[in-house]
Amino acid sequence: MQKVLYFSLALFMAGACQRASVPNTKRVVLTGIDATKKPGNDFFAYANGIWNDTVRIPDSQTGVGSYSFLNYPQRIRLQAILDSVSTSRNAAGSIEQKVGDFYASGMDTAAINKRGYEPIKPLLTRINAVTDVPSLLTVVADEQKVGDRSILGFYVGPDNKRSTINIAQFSQTGIGLPERDYYVKTDSSTRAIQNAYRNYLTRLFELIGTEPATARKNAALVYDIENQLARAHKTNIERRDVKANYNKMAVADLSAKQPALRWTTLLGDLGVKADSVNVGQPAYYDQLNSILTSVPIRDWQVYLTAHALTNYANFLSQPFVDASFNYAKILTGQAVKKTRAEEMTQAVDGSLGDALAQLYVKKYFPEAARKRIAALVDNLKTAFEARINKLDWMSDSTKTKAKEKLYAFNQKIGYPDKWRDYSTVAVRRDDYFGNRLAATKNEYDYNLAKVGQRVDRAEWHTTPPTVTAYNNPPLNEIVFPAGILQSPYFDVNADDALNYGGIGMVIGHEITHSFDDQGAQYDKDGNVTNWWTKADYAKFKARTQQVINQYNSFTVLDSVHVKGALTVGENTADIAGVAIAYDAFKLTEQGKSMTKLDGFTPDQRFFISIARIWRVKTRDAFMGMYVNTNPHSPAKWRVNGPLMNFTPFYNAFGVQPGDKMYKPETDRIVVW
Repeated sequence: MQKVLYFSLALFMAGACQRASVPNTKRVVLTGIDATKKPGNDFFAYANGIWNDTVRIPDSQTGVGSYSFLNYPQRIRLQAILDSVSTSRNAAGSIEQKVGDFYASGMDTAAINKRGYEPIKPLLTRINAVTDVPSLLTVVADEQKVGDRSILGFYVGPDNKRSTINIAQFSQTGIGLPERDYYVKTDSSTRAIQNAYRNYLTRLFELIGTEPATARKNAALVYDIENQLARAHKTNIERRDVKANYNKMAVADLSAKQPALRWTTLLGDLGVKADSVNVGQPAYYDQLNSILTSVPIRDWQVYLTAHALTNYANFLSQPFVDASFNYAKILTGQAVKKTRAEEMTQAVDGSLGDALAQLYVKKYFPEAARKRIAALVDNLKTAFEARINKLDWMSDSTKTKAKEKLYAFNQKIGYPDKWRDYSTVAVRRDDYFGNRLAATKNEYDYNLAKVGQRVDRAEWHTTPPTVTAYNNPPLNEIVFPAGILQSPYFDVNADDALNYGGIGMVIGHEITHSFDDQGAQYDKDGNVTNWWTKADYAKFKARTQQVINQYNSFTVLDSVHVKGALTVGENTADIAGVAIAYDAFKLTEQGKSMTKLDGFTPDQRFFISIARIWRVKTRDAFMGMYVNTNPHSPAKWRVNGPLMNFTPFYNAFGVQPGDKMYKPETDRIVVW
């Protein structure tokens, strides 16, 4: 998968847009509200309380509701498409044939189980034939081309100092646990995950015939190498430093600095033609260069074998799939495996995403939604410009630059104007493993061809059925795929209060990402450069520090705290997103009225809609990992955090001193 710098809401949901053409005629009944709770104490619990008390998390899922958990019903919709095309007679080479046969090959578990781990035996033989560091790196480079990253985090993306050109980039990688802190921390829950991971590695070695005692020894060896690599990793918080992640170096200089990596030969094996590359986290590659020669080749063979097994486990027979899940359920709390159909739907979306998307858009996406969202985006930009003009902490010169950036946005809605071409991907109905490799190799070649070429600003970095939205600072773009343009975030016929509290907040959030702690370092053309006055930037940093401090105080799972420095970008976007959406809503006819529906004023419905789009319930194990690794705050604080800083919310629900969400007006944070 290509790695790009973007900030995703990672929203997943179900339900289709209505196709009627007259807007604002459909009443939406607000359900799930717990009127026994006081809005000013915990608005998330008030707006979602009845729902939260009655909903059950499916055994095959880690959570339920909106946000990232509505991918489940969305995949069921895609699954229905695949069930249909996989049983139809389709022309060879058509998108229906490719996605249908890919799906069918993954559903044929009898054939997959019969093959066992035969598909990777040639690779394991090749790993065992490695005799020195050069031959090891050749195997690593070849595997990179089919999706097995192991020790190299290679991708292609815009040059942060020259955003019109793509360059080869390398990031830290090489570990199997979610991130470096899982190797460093010693609390009981982390130790349980460490043990589960070592047991997983042990089981994988046993499945390829390794004697149990040796398998355990191999797992410990692999863990030790990963631990050495992890110690050189930057933390997720440190990686938020955009400038620190830009280390463009001449290949000749890298070769001299890190001779064991043999950069010139390595890049040639990867197919990269470049005289310079960006190394995002140089300390990782310094450490890798060191241990390539200090760790015995035999140990590296064991390491590469383990990473091949973890990379391909879910493409192999059932025992490998079971081993992978047994580890995952400790990590996430998921009780039972997803259905095979759900997993294969996800596999098709990840491998042939634009092909499946064409079938999805044709069936589910109304063009009226595309036009309505374009108008909403324009309204939100107008509201944001007005907020910039009113800022009392920013000078006129910086305001001018901010507004230039705002109106230089490239906005993408629904689906791309040009679809990806998968004509070179050969898909066979009887070879699931081969299909996965063909798709990953195609993705690699697609991205490799971009090195040194002009950035394609029409390219999308998500598939249209995915219910998400993102901001991509190097391209200064905001993107709203077809998947998100449906209820409860958007309904072409719905109440303005609900649409502005739903998709309006999402739009405001994504706009703000161009002006959060990371996005603010990019200019209107997507280059990392300073467009601020020194005094204004200092004031901006002081306000984002207020956001960090406030969110650090929020608790999850009784004693675990939100990581304010990790989530500051998303929290800043949430706080401003609510304010921008509200200002835009107040420009509408309904926003200016006081007419009640179902007993709620327009302002009250707006804020209830915000709480409704983050209606989520998760397993505790999943939430523990989420807080450690995800740059978004938990759903509760995506509601209560922004609203406790927003005075119109206080007015709408009569929040008073003594209420738990109450903050004196002077303590309410305003960044944008």
